[in-house]
Amino acid sequence: MIIDATDLILGRMAAQVAKRAILGEEISIINAEKAVITGDRKGVLEKYRHRAVYQGQPKTGPFFFTKENLFVKRAIRGMVPHKRPKGRDALKRIKCYIGVPDEFKDKKTETLSGVHVSKMQNLKYISVKEICHLLGRKDPREQ
Repeated sequence: MIIDATDLILGRMAAQVAKRAILGEEISIINAEKAVITGDRKGVLEKYRHRAVYQGQPKTGPFFFTKENLFVKRAIRGMVPHKRPKGRDALKRIKCYIGVPDEFKDKKTETLSGVHVSKMQNLKYISVKEICHLLGRKDPREQ
């Protein structure tokens, strides 16, 4: 199953993907950087900045990624029992990609019902790409 994460709400998408992965489906998420997190922009940034910078220890974690595909996979990891064999196997079945890889260019993508940002009453949201950039992610083209 190939899911295009463009304008999908990250938490709702992660819950559905986690449920399907636990049941045994192979899932690939493309355009992971275009997923969105709902809420006030300032509040969401403050929450993730606090998690990434102030929470935990530098050597022991918890670690929060600034690369968009790993950021999305970390959100999905929170929805599966990742410390048990069933959860570890489910995480191995989930792949997240930035953009659309060549192997998925001609293939049909599916969408998840009820997770698109247009279904929201509140129009406040921020993209995963923006959060990762503000947390310190450098643009790969600048390096």
